Amino acid sequence: MTMRTLSYADARALMKPGDVIAFGGRAPFSLLTKLVTQSHVSHVGVILQTQLLDETSGQFFNQIIESTELNGFTGVQINRFSDRLNYDGEIWWLPLNAGLRARHFDPRAFFDFLFNQAKLKKTFDIPQALQSAFDLFDELKGPGYNRDDAAKFFCSELVAAGFEAAGLSGTVNCAEVTHIDLCRWAIYGAEYYLLKGDGEKSISRFNTRDPKDWDC
Repeated sequence: MTMRTLSYADARALMKPGDVIAFGGRAPFSLLTKLVTQSHVSHVGVILQTQLLDETSGQFFNQIIESTELNGFTGVQINRFSDRLNYDGEIWWLPLNAGLRARHFDPRAFFDFLFNQAKLKKTFDIPQALQSAFDLFDELKGPGYNRDDAAKFFCSELVAAGFEAAGLSGTVNCAEVTHIDLCRWAIYGAEYYLLKGDGEKSISRFNTRDPKDWDC
């Protein structure tokens, strides 16, 4: 699998709903997250809609949905992706596999499910976010194992739930999917793109795991 560098100006018109955006932050919590998961990724979101007309400027923009702390709220929210380019750290674009998109991705179900979570203002699930990275007893469903629960969402749980609703992943325990797990699901194209940040940092084992490994 190949990582390439691309500007957002060149990527913007190519993005589609369901494409994952991975972030590698430099804030203390992001650094701790990367340390625990042994990866360069600390957060994920997903493209919700693309090429929306801004009636003020007459230009088009893309939307990202994510569960994060932003704009005075900590939870599920929709933002213009161009505004997220101010993020302090790496940003990668992970386009979905075209064949999987055509065969197994229902864009209306995807949008309706995720938009409803933002409409309900679901808050960020800190306990489950922390426990999702603790896998020692998961096979026994013991301490640290999360039960699937849609009352709140952490970042990768939200995206995984959107994919489940869209029919892309099959039935999975979304509450056990970490941000780096999601980047390793074998649902993407052969290439992913660094839009911002350190070109020496990549996503380890990108696009190599079957989502069914996270079944309920």
